[in-house]
Amino acid sequence: MAVALLSIGTELTRGEIVDTNAAWLAATLTEEGFDVACAQVVGDEHEHIVATLQRLGAEQRIVIVTGGLGPTSDDITTACAAQAAKVDLVLDESALLSIRRKVEAKGRLVTKHHEKQAEIPRGAEILPNADGTAPGYSIAIDSARFFFLPGVPREMKRMFKEQVLPRIRPIAPNDTYVVRLRTFGLPESTAAQLLEDIELENISLAYRVHFPELDVKVRAKGANLAAARELATQAAAVVRERLGDVVYGEGDDSLPSITGRALRLRGWRLALAESCTGGLISHLVTSYPGASDFLIGSAVVYANSAKTRMLGVSEDTLRGHGAVSAEVAAEMAQGARRLCEVDVGLSVTGIAGPSGGSSAKPVGLVYWAVAHPGGTFVQERVFRGDRNEIQIHAAYSALDLLRRVASGLPEGSQPPVSQRPPPR
Repeated sequence: MAVALLSIGTELTRGEIVDTNAAWLAATLTEEGFDVACAQVVGDEHEHIVATLQRLGAEQRIVIVTGGLGPTSDDITTACAAQAAKVDLVLDESALLSIRRKVEAKGRLVTKHHEKQAEIPRGAEILPNADGTAPGYSIAIDSARFFFLPGVPREMKRMFKEQVLPRIRPIAPNDTYVVRLRTFGLPESTAAQLLEDIELENISLAYRVHFPELDVKVRAKGANLAAARELATQAAAVVRERLGDVVYGEGDDSLPSITGRALRLRGWRLALAESCTGGLISHLVTSYPGASDFLIGSAVVYANSAKTRMLGVSEDTLRGHGAVSAEVAAEMAQGARRLCEVDVGLSVTGIAGPSGGSSAKPVGLVYWAVAHPGGTFVQERVFRGDRNEIQIHAAYSALDLLRRVASGLPEGSQPPVSQRPPPR
């Protein structure tokens, strides 16, 4: 069963914002067993929107539309939908009551702009919006069933899962199953080479790069959903075996959450010391609930004086090796561990650029270290890209080393670069 996607908004056609809604919907629909026939974007032009709705109505069976349901003058999607469906707009009292409750709960007054959001095409089915004021709705245009959702990603995603998916899932073939494997540390070309001779009937592999990670999607088609799930699971096991422990998770797993899980399983408490990443690792770790179970403290130590005063990094080490060095990274991790009296310390120091590099220490050179009861592990790499990309890659690399150490994986058990015991 094919589904068409339509995103509405001049801010999209002008490139002012990226159409993340279509990407998310396409990925989610694919995992649910649907095929995405097309994904289009149109600006806030009445005639163009109406013509596009009518064309899709004649060509497709299911169309999901996002954007243009707000209260402002350029939010014209609903008026266009009514014209395309050849019906008039009516004020839905239940929708208006819901809007009034939400607006007044915030201490604001309901205006005519809010009331505009309660006007829907006659005969349309209201799709409640739990997170915002604008309701969605479903209506037939020609031979297609259309679902209109707000463009705000948080609202759209919840409404799709709670309102749209239950309505369209019964008409899906239910003969496809997708396993999404999450990986870090392996280029797409290398992964494809390792998996190129996997030949299993009714199995297809797809790769999705989302910096700095790579997803490998194993899609199977079977006589029914159960058969497809079994095929996909078997094929995913083969992929895991080929790729090894660069596969850190599956589905909605994230590297920070998986790293946190490994720390909790070991009963380890963590302290962070960041220089070039400026708190990014702390942000990634605390973006997921439960970080308080293991994260005790974090320090951003940009200046050498801060490294010395806060973490006890030796001035001799700084003078002899420089702030960007394996030795300083090791002492930072050991100092964080000692300062917070925890089981493991993680540190990062490097040159994120765009300036500050030299022939001996180029922009992108980063060292990261993990200090724990078994010793201190230091790794280094010269990352390519702009400042933001270098910082992100460094943060993920540090988390990956921590994951490996906490999980007892090979990269976490190799001889430490720094054998010096933590200072007392």
